[in-house]
Amino acid sequence: MRIAITGGTGFIGGHLADRLLAEGHQVVLVGRHQRTGAEAQPDGVEFQIANLSDPEALARAFAGCDAVAHCAGINRELGEQTYVKVHVEGTANVVNAARIAGARKVLLMSFLRARPNCGSAYHESKWAAEEIVRNSGLDYTIVRAGMVYGRGDHMLDHLSHALYTFPFFAMVGFKEKGIRPLAIEDLVTVLAAAIVDQRLSRQTNAVTGAEELFLSEAVRRVARVTGRRIRLIRAPIWFHYALARVWELTMRIPLVAKAQIKILSEGVTEPALESDTLPADLMPRRKFTDEQIQSGLPEPGPFTIHDLRCCA
Repeated sequence: MRIAITGGTGFIGGHLADRLLAEGHQVVLVGRHQRTGAEAQPDGVEFQIANLSDPEALARAFAGCDAVAHCAGINRELGEQTYVKVHVEGTANVVNAARIAGARKVLLMSFLRARPNCGSAYHESKWAAEEIVRNSGLDYTIVRAGMVYGRGDHMLDHLSHALYTFPFFAMVGFKEKGIRPLAIEDLVTVLAAAIVDQRLSRQTNAVTGAEELFLSEAVRRVARVTGRRIRLIRAPIWFHYALARVWELTMRIPLVAKAQIKILSEGVTEPALESDTLPADLMPRRKFTDEQIQSGLPEPGPFTIHDLRCCA
């Protein structure tokens, strides 16, 4: 098969591309910028420059593709890159381009807690994107994933660097909520089944990890694997929103974004709205073990000035 992936150089899209390549498929990575020579793609990969705001460029990028995996997204708004622009208008353009290119299926990466009228622009934009795909007339699968971790992620990357940088870790709110960390390998298995095997047709599936725990326990496990000592404290949600605002203004990739505070304050264990049930053979089985954590950790070390927007 020939499969286009928006956000194909990102965390989820990159892992999906690796899986599809390993299975012998052709992959078209769709991105906004030209890749450099140091980022030359392996055999079987084609890179196409196309902005989500340009439906004609997207249609050219999708030409000859059997399916489109729409994995592009943002977790903070920056300049013209707003949730509406990227998640809503971008998804509409992807769907229209897929239709023009003759792609048989569209897969959308959504979020576990996506829903309308909840006061979070992130959650609401993900829901709006789902509605566009559901009403597209194309075959589709929508995957509502929870907190995903693995090599190149945001969770283990920033958490481990934070453990090397700060002597304490502030928990979100005074009443802790649960999380179900989802291994990228388990998520990619679901995505590949939907795209390659044409399963989960016209379904909206929630995908969460095999183990439920509190964020504090997850932090302790990562600290144990990295050999760091950490003191956990609790802070009100408003305090975290204020910190998130600072991180968003100063860091290239925020330590925590405002959308993530909303996510952590309500928990990441089950979908906000009714979702289709995964078949038993696609249910995630990997727990948040020391081995899983170790395999997903980046190079050890604290945050540096290069993590700041002004020094990037």
